[in-house]
Amino acid sequence: MTDKRFLVLLIAAAGDLLIPFFIAPFSEYDHLTTVMSALGNNGRPLSALYNCWLIIAGAGFAFSAVTLYKTYSAVSMPLAVWLSAIVAVYAVGGCILSGIFPVGETKELTTTAAKIHGIGSTVGFTALTFCPLFTALLSFREKKTAVGVVSLIFFAAAVAFFALFIMSDKEQFSGTIISYEGLWQRLSLLCMYAPLMIVSLEKLIRKSP
Repeated sequence: MTDKRFLVLLIAAAGDLLIPFFIAPFSEYDHLTTVMSALGNNGRPLSALYNCWLIIAGAGFAFSAVTLYKTYSAVSMPLAVWLSAIVAVYAVGGCILSGIFPVGETKELTTTAAKIHGIGSTVGFTALTFCPLFTALLSFREKKTAVGVVSLIFFAAAVAFFALFIMSDKEQFSGTIISYEGLWQRLSLLCMYAPLMIVSLEKLIRKSP
């Protein structure tokens, strides 16, 4: 039978990747060089809409963390705990707190809100990097080799893009392709979300024998 609970996870992941493209035309925003959270800056048009979406997405990921645990606990309790914890940490740090405490005009963490946003997004984003790895391990446990291999590939790519994202704001890379932090952030998230989206689609279309 299909598991419609995974529709929440699919919508949260796909929406987080796509919604910035619908909001950006109303703001002076460069997808290549600017991080997504900049859309939530109070000085930008539709910032309230984007921050509201982050909170909604965070709630969706939090719900999905429970779904993932219930789905995979019978496959491997330790791996299920790790995967659900990763998604839960990202839900709170990378989405909910980022929506409640929008990014400031600059990257300087001069206010309490900016510090909460910075710490929350950093912890959440870092945790999510390992999501493809645990998705792969659980897929191998389920004898779904193809999904496991693809997830491992996405994990390697996520680590690489995340490293570029971290280096992007370094002065020595200014003016080079490495400075495209918006691009590396999106590619990182795409690789982190992709295994979850694949699993969600598989659960949604699966039929009982």
